[in-house]
Amino acid sequence: MTDQRWARRVLVALGGNAMSAPDGSATEEHQIAALTVAAGHIADLVADGYQVAITHGNGPQVGNLLVKNELAAAVVPPVSLDWCVAQTQATIGFVLTDALEAALRHRGIERQVATLVSRTLVDERDPAFTAPSKPVGRYRTAVQARDMISLGQHWRDFGQRGWRRVVASPRPLAILDALVGKDLLDAGRVLIMSGGGGIPVVRRSGRLHGVEAVIDKDLTAALLGHYLGCDTLIIATDVDQAVLRWGTPEAAAIGHVSSSTMGRYASQGHFAAGSMGPKILATCGFVDGPGTTAIITRLDRLAEAARAPLGSIGTVVTRSGPDDRPPQ
Repeated sequence: MTDQRWARRVLVALGGNAMSAPDGSATEEHQIAALTVAAGHIADLVADGYQVAITHGNGPQVGNLLVKNELAAAVVPPVSLDWCVAQTQATIGFVLTDALEAALRHRGIERQVATLVSRTLVDERDPAFTAPSKPVGRYRTAVQARDMISLGQHWRDFGQRGWRRVVASPRPLAILDALVGKDLLDAGRVLIMSGGGGIPVVRRSGRLHGVEAVIDKDLTAALLGHYLGCDTLIIATDVDQAVLRWGTPEAAAIGHVSSSTMGRYASQGHFAAGSMGPKILATCGFVDGPGTTAIITRLDRLAEAARAPLGSIGTVVTRSGPDDRPPQ
């Protein structure tokens, strides 16, 4: 019988809720427990016959490394953000690989999982480098922030919560290790790569150099999905779907929608830059390229979303939606 599924090769982008406790804490135990839960949902996708690649965030993990940098600065040299991203890619990949292989064995599937520590090319002339805006690490007092500013870092006053370091978040231009990742995926492996948006690198005089930046993992996911030949991108988060007029009495959940309509909603300011905004940009970017379908939904609905009729679970973005009218 002909396989009638609309999704075949799926890229899953895991949010921070998949790697920390519900209260946001990121101890080893909490990270292992959260990734074990996430692995179960991903294993269900594999068990259903989908080819699966995974990318993920790393905010809490990089935040922990930055605190260690600060506390140990007088003893050992602090490491740069590109090193922090590389370290967290490897650590999260190691834990998720173990958890996912165990979850697959539990389902009677013997499948190798491969983690690829991978780089993302950015433009050194990207405006983000002259106007750092991405908050990283923990909140600090004004006095503590002043000490770090004296070392050349950028910090911003967030009011009652305190001061927080801000860094450049340039747009991803290319996934430099994507062909290796595609080879692994084509060979039947479950692939984990481009964690934390990828290790940020620039090209100078024909050589690659790491830079002090973090790349939005959702924007990288949209680009990665194209390189890997994925037809579907699922952004796993902690809400059922995107919402118009969120937090107001007129709030309306978004179901199946065209990328042009979703882009119009974004231009109208419906989605916060630090949370849902990048996810919306990523879904539109993915389906406006070679991809066909992008979904935003809860982590525990991954497999269900891939199986369900379009638009019945989560926010589903395709090139052409059912109509261009806003939900009532």
